[in-house]
Amino acid sequence: MLGKFKNIFAVKELREKILFIFFVLVVFRFAANIPLPGVSVERLQELFESNQLLGMLNMFSGGGLSNISIVLLGVGPYITASIIMQLMTMIVPKFEQMNKEDGEAGRQKFNMITRVLTVPLAILQTVGMITLLKSQGVIENLDPFNFVVMVITAVAGTIFLMWLGELITEKKLGNGISIIIFAGIVASLPTTLIQFKATFDSTQIFTYLAFLAVTIITILGVVFVTEGQRIIPISYARRARGGQQYGGARTHLPLRVNQAGVIPIIFAVSLVLFPRMIGQVLMQMSNETLASFGTTLTTLFANQWVYGITYFSLVVMFTYFYTAVIFDPNKIAENLQRQGGYVEGMRPGNETAEYLGKVVNRITLTGSLFLGLIAVLPIIVQGFLTNGQMLTIGGASILIIVSVVIEMVKQIDAQLVMRDYESI
Repeated sequence: MLGKFKNIFAVKELREKILFIFFVLVVFRFAANIPLPGVSVERLQELFESNQLLGMLNMFSGGGLSNISIVLLGVGPYITASIIMQLMTMIVPKFEQMNKEDGEAGRQKFNMITRVLTVPLAILQTVGMITLLKSQGVIENLDPFNFVVMVITAVAGTIFLMWLGELITEKKLGNGISIIIFAGIVASLPTTLIQFKATFDSTQIFTYLAFLAVTIITILGVVFVTEGQRIIPISYARRARGGQQYGGARTHLPLRVNQAGVIPIIFAVSLVLFPRMIGQVLMQMSNETLASFGTTLTTLFANQWVYGITYFSLVVMFTYFYTAVIFDPNKIAENLQRQGGYVEGMRPGNETAEYLGKVVNRITLTGSLFLGLIAVLPIIVQGFLTNGQMLTIGGASILIIVSVVIEMVKQIDAQLVMRDYESI
């Protein structure tokens, strides 16, 4: 382990990438602690202690919401815009062509549309969040001028984080948005430990042990699913050129059980929080019909069964959805055919594509169900405990932390191996 760390920092380019990402995360944490004006800190602390929804939103804002900082929305609007654009690729052929077939220029245009869509979504979410916090007495003296300033500042903060995330992604050590969320979760750990120490109750030993058990099971489950692969044997036909034989090699195509990584969890949590957030905003409306609908919506998703089933279903759905976006069996089969390769026992072309699609669907079913079960496991345990709120929040946090760490380690290992080959 120590040797690997030494190798990492011995490579100048890799060392510079890691230090750059660390610097970007420091800038992000600095921004997350610059508060908006006119906030009641005492009322804010009381609200976060009593509202699980805000705790989940705070996790995805990287702690910016708990301080009502200039980045109080975090990367939430960008994630929502990404979900909408990925859905559009399955509905509008032009977007699918732009994202998959038009090369780097098409992907850049697709990403630009996603960034533009982030702005109106950030405005809507900021207005909703400020309205909610004002109704709870957290924001004081909210005149029209201050309201506009808050909205502009929060939207600018989201665009700033989106830019930081893309800078991290360009270093090819992991997904920038996931790393920002990861940094926010890790940054909250010292505060969580201090609070745990201050509120430690020896009569709640069973609760603490259950939380530890859930943590270990979740970590092992995420590692198991992330590392799981289905090996597809690939053979290459022999070719004669100039009296010499080429090809004839045998290799394999590894298909990951969970090709989507942590993205389904991020997408699912982002969407499952919206109904309660919208409901709490509507509850403050003067219109009785809207207020009644908001109350019904909030009550419905406050039910742990409804929340858990919705959360589980979204994780499964987004695992399939994102796998379909990033894995194209037709393209894989076409590339194999061009290179003279074939899946053993399958004809090149359509038959190979159908086989790969069938295999991916089967292993994705196993991976998505397992990932969904891990996601709701803390909620299941919460039903048997008297004080389980931290378990619900901890489950999603652990999923993201473990997945991001595994992905970063793999990317770093890949770059180290590449440099070993170059030196040879």
